[in-house]
Amino acid sequence: MHKEDIPLKRSILHLESLVTPRQAVEAIEAAVLSGIRVSHDPPRQVVQVAHGQLLLMPSEDGSYAGVKVATVAPANPQSGLPRIQGQYLLFDAQTLTLVATMDGVALTNLRTSAVSIAAIKPFLRSKTQQLRVVCFGYGPQGRAHIDALTETVDTTPETTWVARDSSRARASLGPDASLVTAGSMHANQVVAEADIVFCATSAHQPLFDGDLPSDDAVVVAVGSHEPHVREIDARLMRRAHVVVEDTATALREAGDVIMAIDDGEISASDLIEMSDVITGRVQLEPNRPTVFKSSGMAWQDLVVAAAAVDSGSRD
Repeated sequence: MHKEDIPLKRSILHLESLVTPRQAVEAIEAAVLSGIRVSHDPPRQVVQVAHGQLLLMPSEDGSYAGVKVATVAPANPQSGLPRIQGQYLLFDAQTLTLVATMDGVALTNLRTSAVSIAAIKPFLRSKTQQLRVVCFGYGPQGRAHIDALTETVDTTPETTWVARDSSRARASLGPDASLVTAGSMHANQVVAEADIVFCATSAHQPLFDGDLPSDDAVVVAVGSHEPHVREIDARLMRRAHVVVEDTATALREAGDVIMAIDDGEISASDLIEMSDVITGRVQLEPNRPTVFKSSGMAWQDLVVAAAAVDSGSRD
């Protein structure tokens, strides 16, 4: 969108009607291929308050600047309220005129899953058969990952959901969903047989034994941006190629990475940045698992928000 096309009055955008999961993946890929400076953004600002956290994530690139203001209230689900809430504000980069606002949680779900799929695209291209997928976490983020994957591949994945509370999961996912209980032998079996394992939970401890995934599996962990929390154990990190959004961000926020380094299983030099995978500068060895650890970065929000505004301007 050109500056003269930007309306003076802001618009409230509904992402679902403007950007599909596949389009969000393509927007992330295009940004990386164009050389967006993923480490240019300031670190996520986290303010501890009485009942949770306030998060501030600003970014600027090209024609736009933007900021996400989000809250994390761990006790909210007990009252039937969302654990994470937020808004995104998108501005014209030159005039800093407010262009649009959008739901911050919807944007986070869309861009996080888009980043994950973009990062594992080389793996997806190598697979021609129906993918066997396991998803830990049946909330919006888990479902967003399955939606993004389904739109990206040619054959609908065979998905098994893993949950601690099977009755709540069944109510959320519906009667036809394939569902197993976390920690069960069946859960271990589906992890061992999976092509892709998505981890999208609020768990603080590893979700499964790191020896379970096969040597050609991909494991994606998106559940946390906190350095003391992990969904994946150090054994799997030692076995795997470890791909991250940005090395400095991972060393600051990605508990799965930080604790594996502290355990002596990997080092910072082992980390592979997703831009190197997407551009093909790094080719991952076969017969070794791949882990993609994402903690979320502000440039990703900006890229998908800009894609939504540009899509809306064409309609």
